[in-house]
Amino acid sequence: MGFATSRVFHRVITIALYFSVMAVSACNDSQPVPGFVPGPALRAHLHNTLTGHSAEMRQVAFSPDAKMLASSSVDGTVKLWSVSDGQLIRTVTHPAGVTSISFSPDGQLLASGSYDRAVRLWSTRDGALVRTLTGHEGTVWSVAFSPDGQSLASSGEDKTVKTWRSSDGVLLRTCLGHTLNVWSVAFSPDGQWLASGSFDKTVKLWRVETGTLVRTLSGHTEAVVHVAFNNNGELLASGGDDSSIRLWRVQDGKLVNTLDCGSNHVYTVAFSPDGQWLASGGRGQSAIGTLWKQIVGPRFSANVSTIRLWRVHDGALEQVLSEHSDDVWSVAFSSDGKWLASSSEDKTVKLWLLESVRAGNSN
Repeated sequence: MGFATSRVFHRVITIALYFSVMAVSACNDSQPVPGFVPGPALRAHLHNTLTGHSAEMRQVAFSPDAKMLASSSVDGTVKLWSVSDGQLIRTVTHPAGVTSISFSPDGQLLASGSYDRAVRLWSTRDGALVRTLTGHEGTVWSVAFSPDGQSLASSGEDKTVKTWRSSDGVLLRTCLGHTLNVWSVAFSPDGQWLASGSFDKTVKLWRVETGTLVRTLSGHTEAVVHVAFNNNGELLASGGDDSSIRLWRVQDGKLVNTLDCGSNHVYTVAFSPDGQWLASGGRGQSAIGTLWKQIVGPRFSANVSTIRLWRVHDGALEQVLSEHSDDVWSVAFSSDGKWLASSSEDKTVKLWLLESVRAGNSN
C-alpha cells in the first residue's frame, strides 16, 4: 500500500469512527406525547445468539405465547427456535429468499413472503406447507396477519397492498395508491386500519373493511421502510432511510414526534406490548462508513449498525445496543414483554432479556 493510499485509508477510518460516535450520541428535539404517563426505565441484556442461517437475515417474529421465535433469511429458509433454550425446532425451505414472516394470532400458522412473488402459509406444528397465495407481480416485502386471524395482508414490489382470506387463500382486495415499492404493512390492534410504508416516502392508512385509502402521511424525505402500531392503536411509528422515526396520531394523521437517528437508516421499528418503549434497528448511511465497510468488511469496520431503545413518552434515547456486526433488519418484542429479538445481515439472531429498572439505576 502506497503512502498516499495509506493517508486516504487513515482519513476514512477517522471519519468513519467519528460518525459512529455521533450516531450513538445523537440527540433530538423530541417533545412529550400528550397524555402519556411514562413507566420505569428499561434495560436490555444480551441473553443468546442464534446461528444457523447461511445468508443475511431479514425478519424475526415471536409466537403469540412467546415460546417460539421465527427467523427468515435470504438463504431461502424460515427457522423456528425455542425461546427458553435457543434450540432449533425446525426449518422450512422456500424456493427463494424469505423477506418477511408473521404468526397467526392462535400461533397455528406462520405466513411468509418471498422473492418468488408468493405468500406461503405453514403449519407451526409440523412445518407442513398449508397454502400458497399468488397474485403479486414482484417480490413480496411484507406480510401481516389481522388481529382476528381471519385475513392476511401483504405488500410488495408491485406497489400494491393485498388482503387475503386466511381460511382458503382467496384474494379479498387490492389497495392501489403507492407509486413505488411497498416495504411494510401492519394491522391496527382493533383490525380496522391497515398501514403501509413505501419507497415513495409516504405512509398510507387504509380502511380494512373496504380497502379505501383514508389518509396519506407525508413528511419522510426518503423511503419509508417499516411501520408499526402501538398497543392501543392510537400511535403509528414509521422508520425510513432519512434517519428518522416519526410518530403519528392515527385519529387525524397528526405528526406527534420525530426521533432523530443520527447517521442510521431505520429498517425496523417495534413497540413494546405496553406501548412504553419503541425499538429500532438499521444501518449507517454515511457514504464514508459505507465505503469503509466495503473496503475492510463489516467485521472490522466502525460499528454504526445499532439497535436503539426509545422512551415513547418523550422520545428520549434510553439505550443503544451495538452487538450486531452488520445491518439490523428486524426487531420484535415478545408478547409478555420479557424479550427483544433482533436479526441482522451478520446472519445471526440475538435474543435480549428485558429488565425494568428504577429511575437513576443505570446498571
